[in-house]
Amino acid sequence: MANKLFSCLGLSLGLVAGAVLAAAPAAPAAPAAPAGAAESVNIYSARHYDSDDLIYDGFERATGITVNVIEAEGPALLARMKAEGANSPADIFITVDAGNLWAAEAEGLFQPVHSAVLNGRIPASLRSPENLWFGFSTRARVIFVNPARVDPEWVTSYQSLADPRLRGQICMRTSSVIYNLSLLGALIAHWGPQRAEDWVRGVVANFARPPQGADTTLLRGVAVGECGVTIANHYYYVRLATSRSESERAAAATLVPIFPDQDGHGAHVNISGAGLLASAPHREAGVKFLEYLAGDEAQAIFSSANHEFPAVPGIAPAPELAEFGRFKVDPINVSIYGKNQIQAQMIFDRAGWR
Repeated sequence: MANKLFSCLGLSLGLVAGAVLAAAPAAPAAPAAPAGAAESVNIYSARHYDSDDLIYDGFERATGITVNVIEAEGPALLARMKAEGANSPADIFITVDAGNLWAAEAEGLFQPVHSAVLNGRIPASLRSPENLWFGFSTRARVIFVNPARVDPEWVTSYQSLADPRLRGQICMRTSSVIYNLSLLGALIAHWGPQRAEDWVRGVVANFARPPQGADTTLLRGVAVGECGVTIANHYYYVRLATSRSESERAAAATLVPIFPDQDGHGAHVNISGAGLLASAPHREAGVKFLEYLAGDEAQAIFSSANHEFPAVPGIAPAPELAEFGRFKVDPINVSIYGKNQIQAQMIFDRAGWR
């Protein structure tokens, strides 16, 4: 079983990161491999899913390489890696959202990986053009509607969220949430900055309340009629729909999921992904771990255990995901989300999306 430190200790992690910054490069070491272990790989993970333990255990069984994991919030891990510099014990950084991977890339934290396995299995749109990081699962940013309040025919595209007919109907998260920054980053690439800003202003005019909450709370709010429309990652809806709680399943049953822009550029998707750190002390083991993530076993775990879509074409999604049917995906390279991130935040700020 993988060795883990600081898992789920969110309150302490800010203190840990602060201590690292103050004392660089003498940061706390990654958890040591068991005595006698021939190989190990050290992972810094900003994913907080119990299902990832299945991936780590599967890799250990397949390779005999011991997995050591430190979990923290993305900004804390980024600060830690910067402070540790060349002395970092980390081999792999794994996180959600291409925007976060781009931030690590911008700090020069990754090294390129030239792997026939990764290049052959991970679509070019889901990885860094320089092969600095790779997406291993995808999540669609879906529109959810309460049909008792809003006609689903009104919201078949992201553009339609600015329709004046939706005045007072939209609930959203804050603009600084990476999912919103990445979505707007993609729309800037498709539409240009002026049209993107006009769209943001239109959406803000339709807010039912100031931005707040997380994806799950927004879905519940739409279900009970606090507002009529929201955007959320698809797997939060699946969690409600497959919950043991009758009230959560009832909330999901109230909602109509809409994959936007099926007649246009397609639904916005983001990734969970990982890269090999430039200072990785166990480079070969790190590459093997990345290649394992692209393999059939790990792809199935991403899908069945955490309701994410497989990144590798041809891997069948879990049954609860297959119920969505096939949908058109925006083919844009996800690296553009990070490149447009600063501009996206400036647009949000000017338009009053707090």
